[in-house]
Amino acid sequence: MKAALIGLMQSGKTTLAETVSGKEFGRGGGMSIEQAVVPVPDERLDWLTGLYKPKKTTQGTIECLDVPGFNFADEHGRAAAKKLIGQIRTVDLLVFVVRAFENASVPAYRNRVDAVKDLEELKTELLLSDLELVTTRIEKLGKQIHKPTKTQAQDKAELTLQKKLAETIEAEKPISEAIANDAEMAIIKSLGFMTLKPIIVAVNVGEGDLEREFDMSAVIGEDVPVIKISAELEKELVQLDEQSRKEFMSEMNINESAVSKFVNGCYSALGLISFLTSGADEVRAWPIRSGTTAVDAAGKIHSDIKRGFIRAETIHYEDLFELGDEKAVKAAGKSRLEGKDYVVKDGDIINFRFNV
Repeated sequence: MKAALIGLMQSGKTTLAETVSGKEFGRGGGMSIEQAVVPVPDERLDWLTGLYKPKKTTQGTIECLDVPGFNFADEHGRAAAKKLIGQIRTVDLLVFVVRAFENASVPAYRNRVDAVKDLEELKTELLLSDLELVTTRIEKLGKQIHKPTKTQAQDKAELTLQKKLAETIEAEKPISEAIANDAEMAIIKSLGFMTLKPIIVAVNVGEGDLEREFDMSAVIGEDVPVIKISAELEKELVQLDEQSRKEFMSEMNINESAVSKFVNGCYSALGLISFLTSGADEVRAWPIRSGTTAVDAAGKIHSDIKRGFIRAETIHYEDLFELGDEKAVKAAGKSRLEGKDYVVKDGDIINFRFNV
């Protein structure tokens, strides 16, 4: 999974990226995209590691891209933003970082501190970038359809769809409203429209505003995850030892770390769950989309396991945790053999039987 952190200048986006990844990024004001891997914390892996004592434990991960702050206030900034947007069209998820903190030493973008207006500007600019992509595509297809090629029929179908997308964007409606079915989505999927990507919003607040509420629903709707984080404070917290960090979080009434909020937000936006594998060699979490079948989950581990799938020996983590070991789980009748079409649940511990 690849998530791009995007925001306007001085939003605190890089501080947040450093906090959740534990990596220091270059702050020379350049226009290069920095990358880091964010391990997914999972207490279940810790417990399973204690039970099986494996040679290694492997967490799920999120590849995190820190995209330089956008500046749409002048043509130079717009040109730079356009180039950056072109480089992140393949990501799975967008994390909008918006500023809600006051700090006189950090100049505010457009001389304002307004998280809602910043979010509106980001969404509008991404929509315009998609409109430009649609316009370019329409011009190209308009020339191609007159040529007797093998793809002429597909080109005509896409041209009709692209014109529908253009009308939708110009009416300031979401692109998704113009897409009627999976077949149409398949036609445009490779183009990487920014406004079709799942999003979460990270509101970067000041230390004294952790309890403040932010209503972003008018801009993003009701279903988009919104997390509040004081990036500067959280960066200081991760540098403390575990006991000191717990005490400080308790004093500040912080119930969940920035990493946990970030990861949970990403998983929620993408509809991800994790199934687990365990044994003496390795304990591992495998992120998959909710609704994934057992045979497709097997393919997540290896294509050979999917191809030769026989059964999925399945127990649930909660049952194993409660009863203490696999023998007790089986004795209680809570171990199952599932077929290809079984829909994997979060926390399933699976051993795949296969033959190739």
